Order: sequence, then C-alpha cells, then structure tokens
Amino acid sequence: MREKYLTFDCYGTLIDWRKGIIENFRSFSHFTNTSDYDIFGRYVSLEAEEESGYSSYSEVLSSTFLKLARELDLKPSIVDAKAFARSIVKWPAFSDTRSTLNELGLRGYRRIILSNVDRALLEETIEESGLDVDGYITAEDVRSYKPRKDHWLELLRRYDISKDDVVHIAGSLYHDIIPASELGFKTIWVNRYGEMPGPEAKPAISVRNLSEVLDIV
Repeated sequence: MREKYLTFDCYGTLIDWRKGIIENFRSFSHFTNTSDYDIFGRYVSLEAEEESGYSSYSEVLSSTFLKLARELDLKPSIVDAKAFARSIVKWPAFSDTRSTLNELGLRGYRRIILSNVDRALLEETIEESGLDVDGYITAEDVRSYKPRKDHWLELLRRYDISKDDVVHIAGSLYHDIIPASELGFKTIWVNRYGEMPGPEAKPAISVRNLSEVLDIV
C-alpha cells in the first residue's frame, strides 16, 4: 500500500470499548444480574439513539448510562452517571495498540484518530494510554457523530489530501466501515470478535487484531 495516512477509530479499535463499558457500568450501577453480552448490546443500541443529534459525548455517556440503568429497573444517580462518563479516559488499550501505532509511525505513516468523543476526553485518553498518534478529529470538532460522514470530510479538508491517500482502520462496521466505504475510502476491519458482516458492509480487508495491519501496510 502507498497510502500515507492511516485513520483509526479510537474506542473499540485502539481502546477496549466493550470491556470499558461492561466493567464500569457494573461498577457504577452496582448491577450483576445479566450477562456481559446483554449489557453491551443494550448499551450500544441506546448510545446510538443518543447520538442522533449533537450533544457533548460526556452527556451522551451519562444519558446512556441512566437510560440503561432504568431499563434494568435500577435507581441510578446523576453522580454515578457522571462517574461512568469520566471513566472513559481509563478504559484500557488493547494489548497490540501501542506497539502497532509505534511501528506504523516508524514506517512513516501519519496516524490520525477519528473519534465520536469530546476533545478533552480524547486528549486525556491519548495521554493515559500512551497512544503515539499524529492528530485527531472528534465529534466535538464536526458537531456530529459517526456513522454520519463529517469526520472524513473534515479529514480531507484539514490535511488537504485525497481519499487515495488514506486507509481507515476500525472495529465497528456501523460507525466506521460502512460510512467510510460509502465515501470511497479503503478500509480495514479489525474483527476482534469473529463477527459476520452483513451484506451492506464491504471492508477492503479484514484482520483479527490490530497487529495484523503491520503485515498489510
């Protein structure tokens, strides 16, 4: 591949979004009576509803926490909801994240995060997890959430590049692979959980983990 820019989703691709959601929802809601799979599935669906318009991602996290807790017949507090939102900066990086980003930097690639998050939360996440990246575009910057396409359009404008200069790498078909592919970007799907893509999802390449990207680029 000759592309100079590699763009990454953050939470779910570089950061273990699933583990962060499940463990911190259980911690701050004190809930133990359903499976990890059920918590995560319900959370993702409710969060997508919260992202239909634009409010800060801190508010999205808090609102989603409260909705899910109430859906599970809990009595959540605003304090717990805000603590859940703040926990995102401590969610763990995947074990292959730092080494892969570092190696890609050594190979001369520009590594840009495109994330559904506020700038301050992402900056703290980058610092906490030691992510070696060259830039980022957030939902706060474009005032919208993926799968809307504003992140990619801002990328082209800000860096004065073309789609042919970019490969987008992400773990979410819904938020990233489908919209990026529709715009004509080459994509790499990081399929960590062995999922089956639907017919609308057409990643150029699928890998099982982030380190496999090194064999491609």
